[in-house]
Amino acid sequence: MDKLSALSSFVQSVNLGSFSAAAKHLGVSQPAVSQQIRSLEDELGTRLLNRTTRQLQLTEAGERYLTYARDVLERLAEADRSVQSEEAQMTGPLSVGLPLGFAETVLSDFLVGFKKSHPHILLDISLSDQFVDVIQERLDVAIRMGEIRDDRLIVRRLGHASRCLVASPDYLDRMGRPQHPAELPDHDYLLYKNITTGDRVPFLSTIGEKLSIRINPTMIVNNSATLRRAALAGLGISLSNRWLIDPYLKSGELELVLPDWKYPDHPVHAVYPSNRFIPLKVRRFVDSLHAFFETEGAFVC
Repeated sequence: MDKLSALSSFVQSVNLGSFSAAAKHLGVSQPAVSQQIRSLEDELGTRLLNRTTRQLQLTEAGERYLTYARDVLERLAEADRSVQSEEAQMTGPLSVGLPLGFAETVLSDFLVGFKKSHPHILLDISLSDQFVDVIQERLDVAIRMGEIRDDRLIVRRLGHASRCLVASPDYLDRMGRPQHPAELPDHDYLLYKNITTGDRVPFLSTIGEKLSIRINPTMIVNNSATLRRAALAGLGISLSNRWLIDPYLKSGELELVLPDWKYPDHPVHAVYPSNRFIPLKVRRFVDSLHAFFETEGAFVC
């Protein structure tokens, strides 16, 4: 049995849902694919797939084996690409996880530009404000905000983003403009659900005074874009990355709250699975994104 061919048949059968589809993709006959998988199961001494007339279903052993089989084939493909020309390396799928709030605004332009510069890369973008499991979701790289505490990941710090409190002029005209952080509990606060500080807002004054104010949220959302819309609608005060909110500040749709007080900066990281070789296309994507952030003034100098 050719082990690599058997692994390819197994993985493609799962990916495509049938032996016939896998055979067509691999350029072999359906009986050949079926026989390779049967031989693989005989060698392992366990069933990997349950066959029915309509579908293939992974067994529990098959679920575990699939993870390793995919990794073997991906590493082999990357090994081949690593000795090829730069042009050849800048091809194939690139799976990226991004915060939803980033991609909804100016980052969309970056993604379009990167794709135009590298037309042979298949960009597979997953947008979520949740800290998804990079390894389980099979992402090549993810951009994360905040501190990273996961020893399974390689972490590259890209910079620190400035944050600020904002509200609509309409809200502030109705409810008043707080002059000190101690006034925040009397205001409607729009809270990001996954923020590590919870219902407390830390501040640092221009003279170095540190405060931590407990707020009373009137809306809690796990999506930064929705919080921004709520602030624009006059529902309360919200925390935002300064570079994402700048267009609304310039247009007058939003206004800084407590501008003389500083909110702690937010670290921005690129994270990779630590058990995988980092391909050129992944490094090129992160380098290009870092340069874009710098050009846009996203980071504190």
